[in-house]
Amino acid sequence: MKISDVVHAKPSQDVVTISPDASVRELVALLHQHNVGALVVSEDGAGVDGIVSERDVVRRLRSDDAVLDAAVRDIMTAEVRTCSGDDSLTDLMQTMTEHRVRHVPVVADGRLTGIISIGDVVKNRIGELEFERDQLDSYVHQT
Repeated sequence: MKISDVVHAKPSQDVVTISPDASVRELVALLHQHNVGALVVSEDGAGVDGIVSERDVVRRLRSDDAVLDAAVRDIMTAEVRTCSGDDSLTDLMQTMTEHRVRHVPVVADGRLTGIISIGDVVKNRIGELEFERDQLDSYVHQT
């Protein structure tokens, strides 16, 4: 299965982005508003300048509560693992596991086209397993 199949199966293909100059406080509000665990950091809404997650906020907040007034660029991950719509889901699962990342932006020709979360991967895998189970059940119970 390809990444594009998973992206198209999502209820929304919209990707919420945030400017690197936005405050961490604004970031927290957007994470809550959109009920997501990470945002792509993008100056223009099309490129990928970084990624920032709830974990990034929590890890910094523990040692410095002033981080809420800091800029997103101060806590974001600048080296972002990305994938393309043509990549295989199996390869993405391996990348997520090896690099311990939960959100991977999908990029085509240098432009942001989607985002895949570990939840999207698990949901897809469960769907595949349920389909296989139903096929086997149907085969076993044929008369």
